[in-house]
Amino acid sequence: QVELVESGGGLVQPGGSLRLSCVFSGRIFSMYVMDWYRQAPGNQRELVARITSGGSTSYSDSVKGRFTISRDNAKNTVYLQMNSLKPEDTAVYFCNADPLIKTLPVGWGQGTQVTVSS
Repeated sequence: QVELVESGGGLVQPGGSLRLSCVFSGRIFSMYVMDWYRQAPGNQRELVARITSGGSTSYSDSVKGRFTISRDNAKNTVYLQMNSLKPEDTAVYFCNADPLIKTLPVGWGQGTQVTVSS
């Protein structure tokens, strides 16, 4: 079983910043690609950012240049630094663990609310 615990969400004004954290446990962290997804009310869950075990990253067009995903393999933690936040970034943000070997379990966090509003 994979357990993911997110933290760092909250209320921030437009143009502000937040850093989300996700602590991974239960399996070998390096065997997983780590993703951040988000889901706004009435919308489907969308992939925001991805990082491989080797540190290669990719982003959705809507956050490219504003968000940065990183991972600390010694701490089994993945981060999402969010800068220049916009009201349309308001959503519940979820951490996801996607195994390199598909017989390993997938993990989802419980989600953390990010609200961008003045």
